Amino acid sequence: MNREKIKSRTIEFVKETLEGDGSGHDWWHVYRVWKMALHLQKSEGGDLLSIELAALLHDIADHKFHNGDLSKGPAVASAFLSEQGAGEELIKRVAGIISEVSYKGAHVADEASSLDAEIVQDADRLDAIGAIGIARTFAYGATRNQLLYDPAIPPVLHHDFESYRKSETTTINHFYEKLLLLKDRMHTESAKRIAEERHRFMERFLERFYQEWEAGDQT
Repeated sequence: MNREKIKSRTIEFVKETLEGDGSGHDWWHVYRVWKMALHLQKSEGGDLLSIELAALLHDIADHKFHNGDLSKGPAVASAFLSEQGAGEELIKRVAGIISEVSYKGAHVADEASSLDAEIVQDADRLDAIGAIGIARTFAYGATRNQLLYDPAIPPVLHHDFESYRKSETTTINHFYEKLLLLKDRMHTESAKRIAEERHRFMERFLERFYQEWEAGDQT
């Protein structure tokens, strides 16, 4: 198996599959997660090929677009890698990482059974916070016809994946139900350092949002 060949084919496959996505789960999201995973791997270690392929394929069939089916992504990734001649052990590792990436609720414990999984999960979650995380949150909310904000609808800290998946929330509530919780759920030291500033940026954004919501910036 040629490592560079399988990587280039994976990039082509992901670009083609996610073309036209407007929800914030497009090729450029995958690209940033892939590059961040490479950055984290340099400091933290782990199996480079497994990390790269899992980062590239982590959203190939996201549960949010497949009725909450968490098995779809690993299955699609496994089938693709098998077609490319990848070995069974590599396929198993990549599929395992993908199965553990998704956030499943505020009170649902994270799954990350290996350093490789920690790195890919951290990389994906770093793209969910900070300036790009804010932009992606509003893009996704628009595709789901979510309310921007309603002070009468409080955030909910979900205790299981099903309630999290099926919840009808607002885009601003999503900050409290997920994004502001991610800083303290990073695994690697490298990701923790990056998350600190991105987290503060979101806090500053929310302060400004509420100020403008109440026209508090008017003099």
